[in-house]
Amino acid sequence: MFQHKTGQIKTFLRQWQLQSMVIPGIVWMFIFCYIPMFWLIIAFMDYNIAKPMMDSPFVGWKHFQDFVTDDRFWRSIRNTLGMSSIKLILGFPIPILFALLLNEIRSLRFKRTVQTISYLPHFIAWTIFGGIMLNWLGEGGVINQLLMAVGVQDREILFNSEPKYFWWIAFFSDTLKEMGWSAIIYIAAISGIDPGLYEAAELDGAGRWQRMWHITIQSIRPTISILFILAVSGLLGSNFDQIFMLKNNMNMKMAESLDLYIYNMGLVSGRHSFSTAVLFARSIVALGLLFLANFSSKKLNGEGIF
Repeated sequence: MFQHKTGQIKTFLRQWQLQSMVIPGIVWMFIFCYIPMFWLIIAFMDYNIAKPMMDSPFVGWKHFQDFVTDDRFWRSIRNTLGMSSIKLILGFPIPILFALLLNEIRSLRFKRTVQTISYLPHFIAWTIFGGIMLNWLGEGGVINQLLMAVGVQDREILFNSEPKYFWWIAFFSDTLKEMGWSAIIYIAAISGIDPGLYEAAELDGAGRWQRMWHITIQSIRPTISILFILAVSGLLGSNFDQIFMLKNNMNMKMAESLDLYIYNMGLVSGRHSFSTAVLFARSIVALGLLFLANFSSKKLNGEGIF
């Protein structure tokens, strides 16, 4: 083992120019991710932004008790879990399926064209993409015209004003925007599979679907497991930019996610200590979900992050 460690150190020293490229990322992470963690202490204080932080009185678990008894907090938990569960159950397999189907395309030019078109929406900011979605979902929009043309509905519906549709709007818009980008990592994993495996399977009489199931999916299973673990750990998170753009006063009871709740309490209402307490509690739960998902994944298929 000592020789193995020594070999790793020698390899690191030989590649010092390459390894040094990670330094800017480490510095950025330390400044914007680790230093701000010190301010989590205000969750236990009655913080006043007009005074030095250490002059704020210590109130213990007061803010934690306050948000646990707040009905609006539990409504935001329900909305967050509802939207996140739909995205996890229905949305998580979509990039995998897209990558598998894209891998089956024989024309390299057509494959590259489809892939490029699919991940371009990722680079459109939600301020723009959200406006496009609101236009599509409005009266006279593309969605209404399409549904009326196929006979699904006989009148126009202002979808974004109906709370019951919001979770599905969030799922549809997020999938449309991020499907191609999310598929890139699966496409990269598929490209690393030994072509000889496919040739051997074809000689043994395996069909296209059999090769896809027994070779492609099995080869990218570690990648799927890791991304699934990360997705489970993020169940209490939501795409704040997306929700902020699509919410309005009419759909707020189904649209206010935990992130939006923290924003409204912290920046809109000025309850900085209260919102920090909610964020602190959410981070602890997310860490627990990460360990639980990793443990379950290792038990079920032997794959995990750690």
